[in-house]
Amino acid sequence: MSLNFDIPFAGRAHDYLEAETDAVVEVMRNAKSLTQGEYLKRFQEKVRCYLGVDHVFAVSNATNALEMAAQLCCFNQGDEVIVPAHTFTSSAYPFLKAGARVVWADIDLKTRVVNVETIESCLTSKTRAIVVPHLYGYGVDMPPILELAEQRGILVIEDAAQVFGVEVGEKKVGTFGHFAAFSFHAHKNISTIGEGGILVVREKRHAELASKLRHNGHCDFDFPREDYWIPAMGNVDLPQLDGQALLPSNYCLNEAACAVGELLIDRVDHINSQKRRRALQIIDSLTEYPELEFHRVDSTRHNYHLLVARMKHGRRDQFIRKMATEHRIQCVVQYCPLYRYPFYQKLGLGDASCPNTDKFFDSMVSFPFQQSLRSEDLDKILLASKQVLRGLAHE
Repeated sequence: MSLNFDIPFAGRAHDYLEAETDAVVEVMRNAKSLTQGEYLKRFQEKVRCYLGVDHVFAVSNATNALEMAAQLCCFNQGDEVIVPAHTFTSSAYPFLKAGARVVWADIDLKTRVVNVETIESCLTSKTRAIVVPHLYGYGVDMPPILELAEQRGILVIEDAAQVFGVEVGEKKVGTFGHFAAFSFHAHKNISTIGEGGILVVREKRHAELASKLRHNGHCDFDFPREDYWIPAMGNVDLPQLDGQALLPSNYCLNEAACAVGELLIDRVDHINSQKRRRALQIIDSLTEYPELEFHRVDSTRHNYHLLVARMKHGRRDQFIRKMATEHRIQCVVQYCPLYRYPFYQKLGLGDASCPNTDKFFDSMVSFPFQQSLRSEDLDKILLASKQVLRGLAHE
């Protein structure tokens, strides 16, 4: 089906203020360096203070942050990592690349994310790490997961790509685990001009290696030099942890993105609040259609990065088709269970017992919900949804 949509699903997440576009021009004209410079330091410090953590590293995207976290886990042969099957693929494959074996966890059908029960059922003596994606903008209940992990000496990695600014019990999501990855991709609530990410690191010993991993192993010489070019302009060393050599890469974020990111931190709470208010207005306006089941959360635990619902009585495909063909609104389905993809099947990871994951994916619908949508766009989505639901009820 090839259609031109009046309201497409994908698009610019938000508009940029004049000060934010001016910041890009300022970098282009006057920055001493276009990468690894003062804007990087300022952006990292802004994020560090906002989250209330000790160690943050700006990177080119959240996948890079997860790859760095996976390396710092130092997996040994046979180690397992628990990952929910209902998530974006980069929640899983960085850990495969780092040598772990993935074990698929199911989700809770109401919240659409993992909880301590779904994780605990996957634990074995080989479990080395747990990946916790906070999906759709909702913060997972982290304290019981942390308690379980600490009892067993297991590392916890938060995939916080969609939840910058979200709180669980007045504590910022992404500050619970040993590592956390945030995304500033074009579709997120705030975007550093298309791509960008943050790695949060809890322990100092991991943080001391992160800069080397991010930037090709570059580091200072550990001895004084009389001449800045001898023995070389700069040093390159091999990061090592727990007896393992960690091969670095280039995950650097450019200065223009950092300049925009520094300013966006000042208005992320407003954007999150606006999206939550808009989501609740739509959800509350559709309560007369109980077959469309939303997850309603009126608190900072949800930023409604995405607006999703479950069609409880089937007919999901008919709903999406009518929204597209009759109203030119592009609804989609998201986060196919990873074990259904050829990628994971070819790696021997095609079998799983995740009934809630299957049930939710096979009945879910995700609505266009960018912050940049106009009020009239949201009104059109709401009106069209009602018309389609009424029509389906009489078929």
